[in-house]
Amino acid sequence: MGAPLSIAVVDDHPLFREGVGRSLEERGCSIIAEGASADEAVRIVADYEPDILLLDVSLPGGGLRALEEIRERQPEQKVVMLTVSEQSDDVLQALKLGAQGYVLKGIGSAALADVLATVSSGARYVAPSLSADLLARRAEVKQAGERPQPDTSGLTEREQDVMIHLSQGLSNKMIARKLGLQEKTIKHHITRIFDKLSVSNRTEAALVWRQRHPEPPAIAALAPSAPRTLTI
Repeated sequence: MGAPLSIAVVDDHPLFREGVGRSLEERGCSIIAEGASADEAVRIVADYEPDILLLDVSLPGGGLRALEEIRERQPEQKVVMLTVSEQSDDVLQALKLGAQGYVLKGIGSAALADVLATVSSGARYVAPSLSADLLARRAEVKQAGERPQPDTSGLTEREQDVMIHLSQGLSNKMIARKLGLQEKTIKHHITRIFDKLSVSNRTEAALVWRQRHPEPPAIAALAPSAPRTLTI
């Protein structure tokens, strides 16, 4: 069994920081540093080099400013935004600056730990509830003559099953459990899906799927709903 993920939490609400840290430690993560401002976030990454930095958008000094500086100095650092902001501008800017994840504070502790494992594996994650807004923004900026969106009709039935769950924000492990398959099999299907849809990550694949399938299929009801508050 590998070493636990080392996590740093930067949020200007001490009680929330403590709750996140305690919850993640109960799920096998190691909290190595905490901070309350953009400057502290930059310093923590330089001093501690956590596997993943959890960073709020609304920080003294600006969470997105901290993200930009961190990614400029240490481009390999993985950052997940953990915030209440559902503004499309914040989501798009965070992804543009290199954040590997964007999660809303209503997420449950088990789901958050799963997101961190997903990001640690090299994938990106955006809260499913934000996907529709991202699609709308992409449509607004779409230029005339842009190449058409990828067509999902070329996916096999099994690949479509995988995409239904992936678009709901489930990790490879959770998808494998839902479909009764091995996790390595899910990884293989996702690789083929990326190739067929001409996308490079899970977020882009989910956006394409939701654009082509705006009504959630019935099977999506099997996905666990995230609690409204973090368990601390």
